[in-house]
Amino acid sequence: MYLSKNPGHPYEFLLPKIHGNIGCVFTNGDLAEIRDVITANRVPAPARVGAIAPVQVIVPPGPTDCDPGQTNFFQTLQIATKIVKGKIEIVSPVNLLEPGQKVGNSEAVLLEKLGIKPFDYGLVIREVYDSGSIFDVKVLDISEDDLIAKFGHAISEFAALSLSIGYPTLASVPHSIANAFKAMVALVVECPKYSFEKADPFKLFVSDPEAFKAKYGAGGGGGGGSGGGSGGAGDSAAAAEEKKEEVEEEDEEIDMGGGMDMFGDGDGGGGDDY
Repeated sequence: MYLSKNPGHPYEFLLPKIHGNIGCVFTNGDLAEIRDVITANRVPAPARVGAIAPVQVIVPPGPTDCDPGQTNFFQTLQIATKIVKGKIEIVSPVNLLEPGQKVGNSEAVLLEKLGIKPFDYGLVIREVYDSGSIFDVKVLDISEDDLIAKFGHAISEFAALSLSIGYPTLASVPHSIANAFKAMVALVVECPKYSFEKADPFKLFVSDPEAFKAKYGAGGGGGGGSGGGSGGAGDSAAAAEEKKEEVEEEDEEIDMGGGMDMFGDGDGGGGDDY
């Protein structure tokens, strides 16, 4: 009646799903928690004749409560047994039923004698309806941490693509700035006459490590003054070492155009380029 009076309502998506032995659970709570509560409530059930085994049934070895007079019953099922202290004991594990196999009379009687309830029954969640959308219950396994990790990975891939094609985006700009800073530090470290505030700690470390330790300390103490120590001394030392390695690589890979002459102090041709 409701849908006939309100055609196009999202509830119409539920109609094809409602058939057979089905139930609906309505909640305003957390869907993942409700799922856990429903799936945790299972009721053990015996194996009945004619039922289809949903799982593999293995009878474990060990003593039983059956007296020696029932040995023939076990022999009929080809189950190896022995008599121990007046009781029948199963010698080895018995693979009694396979998934999808129909339970016969002998299997049902044996499991009943041994007091084994191999099956259990409960609700199985098929799909979830929320705000007009129907989705698989596996979606509830995705946590907030998973979403954050996937989003972070996507941002990293997007930034890498932007950097590789030289197209600046919000994701790549921080990396571009960091790369530019590294390049500037790598240049001024080799140029005694030119520097800038943030590069001073790196130049000092390369030129005089002892003076660097005296000024910024050998430990992880703070050195965030106007001398360019924006982080701890340990961070500055590590960064300076990294810059030193980069400078060595630059010497091999890049033609510096005459060293200091690149700024016009000598005969090198680099001055015209900068």
